[in-house]
This record gives sequence, C-alpha cells and structure tokens, in this order.
Amino acid sequence: MPTYRDEAVILRTHKLGEADRIVTMLSRRHGKVRAVAKGVRRTSSKFGSRLEPFMVADVQLYQGRSLDIVQQAESLGSYGAEIAAHYDRFTSASAMVETADRLSDAEATPQQYLLLVGGLRALSRGEHAPRSILDSYLLRVMALSGWAPSLDDCARCAAPGPHTAFVGQLGGLVCPECAPAGSPRIAETTLALLRSLMAGEWEAVDAASPAATAAASGLVAAYAQWHLERGIRSLAHISEPPREGAR
Repeated sequence: MPTYRDEAVILRTHKLGEADRIVTMLSRRHGKVRAVAKGVRRTSSKFGSRLEPFMVADVQLYQGRSLDIVQQAESLGSYGAEIAAHYDRFTSASAMVETADRLSDAEATPQQYLLLVGGLRALSRGEHAPRSILDSYLLRVMALSGWAPSLDDCARCAAPGPHTAFVGQLGGLVCPECAPAGSPRIAETTLALLRSLMAGEWEAVDAASPAATAAASGLVAAYAQWHLERGIRSLAHISEPPREGAR
C-alpha cells in the first residue's frame, strides 16, 4: 500500500481506544490530514511527544481507506512547551490552529502551512504580543483564503477611500452610501494598525497604542468569525488587550 512523507503542523488530537490517537494535521503538500497514531499514549512510544498540538514534524504516513496511519515522526519544530508555559501564547496558538482546522481542504495550501508555522514560531519565541501575532495570522489567513478585507476602497461598490465605516459582513471598509445605519466608525490609527498587521510591519504593530490594538483585535475577531461562519471557540479565552488608562 502507498506511503508518503510530508511536513505537518499538529492541529488537534483525540483519543482512540486504549493507546491510540487520531491526529489532525495541516501538511505542507497534502493539505489537511487525519491519521491514526498507534500506541502513542503508551509511555514506551517513540514519537508520541512529537504529535502534540503546536508541534511541527516530518511524518511518514501509510495511506488508509478512511484514515491514514502514522508510521514515523521526526521533530522539526518543538514549539509546544514554550507556548504552553504562557497562558496568552497558549490561547492565541489555540485560536490559530482552530482557525486552520476550520478552513476547508481546498484552502489548505503550502502558503497556509508556512503562515501557521511562522505564527507558532513567533509565539514560542515571544517575538511580539501574542494577540498581535494572532490578529496578523487571522487577517493573512483570511486573505489567502480569498477573504481579504478591503482597507482602502469601498468593499461593496469600490468607491475610492478614505472611508471610516468598517462592516465585516460586507467585506471591510464601506463608503457612506453603502454603510448600513449605525455602522461602527474606525479611527485612522486603528485602520493604520490593521494595514500593518496585514502586511507584517511589526515595527508599527509593536508601537501601536493599547486603544488601537484593542479596537483592531475586536474588528479582526468579528471579521474572521463571520467568514468562517462559526465562532472560534478559543477566542473566548483570550484576554482583551489593555486600553490606555486601564488599571
């Protein structure tokens, strides 16, 4: 029977029988993969620790009828321990892998894989605020899936900006004629931060005010959850970024 090898990020696992696990992975070349890892819950398992959420592994799989079978796993990125040691990193990473798991198989491209690996690596190293890493990941993963928010022209009629109303259900910024009554207005500092998060301009992101960071995070979360058509459960456990003047 055919076997194949690929790099993969472990998204989630759940128990199967007394000693096995079903592992859901986002691979570099084969998209999302669900496979059985036999015996990994035994203390004698040679690669059980390499198949935990947030880990990146080089895996060899045997192609089964409904579920593949993990034959080998070699660690490529041991991010789990550093992420799990910090609550804010852990909750942000959980939201990232949950989002990756929610995307359809057709959207699981090599670019999606590389974006997730980069985000988990940045979280494990504490390179930036965990919520900012998550917000940047959500904006960019939505763009890779064809749902990039409009941050300049009107998302509905393409009228040139600048515009101040942001409506996630309509695709981002909308002009006054297209904006529904009561649409929230977005400050220029928040809009600039969203553009920096989308572009990965970390100097600007790290220098943003707490108020702009909090406002941008709320918009990003609402936008991503609308387009995924289901809530991202992990977001409920993420602390809101502090606002200026908060004690």
